[in-house]
Amino acid sequence: MKTAVIVFPGSNCDRDIAVALEQVTGTAPAMVWHRETALPDGVGLVAVPGGFSYGDYLRAGAMAARSPIMAAVAAAAGEGRPVLGVCNGFQVLTEAGLLPGALMRNAGLNFVCRDVALTVENADSAFTRLYRAGERVHFPVAHHDGNYVADGETLDRLEGEGRVAFRYAEPLNGSARDIAGVLNDSGNVLGMMPHPERKIEAAHGGDDGRRMFEGLMALVGA
Repeated sequence: MKTAVIVFPGSNCDRDIAVALEQVTGTAPAMVWHRETALPDGVGLVAVPGGFSYGDYLRAGAMAARSPIMAAVAAAAGEGRPVLGVCNGFQVLTEAGLLPGALMRNAGLNFVCRDVALTVENADSAFTRLYRAGERVHFPVAHHDGNYVADGETLDRLEGEGRVAFRYAEPLNGSARDIAGVLNDSGNVLGMMPHPERKIEAAHGGDDGRRMFEGLMALVGA
């Protein structure tokens, strides 16, 4: 199954997610430069990686969200293909309007870089189908603008519709209701701050992230 990783100026986690996808699928993903206007034919999963696209100038993810390739990413999402945005990729997806809310500076105004515990809030999505609802998993975080915010009505809707995929097990960065991962209304777009691609094998200290990619591959492949 073909996968694609979008690469922006300032991306620095594109290689991490590319390695994860290749290890799980056996095939290297297409690395798609942000100025391209189309995805390669047959791509079943699009990953928007972490990093500091455009140096986080203006606002994290705001400039990348207006790159030419994002129209093709939005079209793929509209067709029901899975789109995963991690860290800066989450910021890009909110700025592009593919997910609600926004990512602001951490409450303590510090860069946070460590393993964190998450609870799986929705185990029925394409991204979480190999987890159990309520399960505690561990992923690394590395962000300065990871404080997910939205108005109360939006937060109530996300929780009521089961669109909160992951929640921090303990308060981390001021994120509204400790939300760590959000789904779109169709369930095929996920934005999350922690990095599942950095927990796919024992050498990483655990493989909690591997199940996300294996579940996606099995679903899309079918």
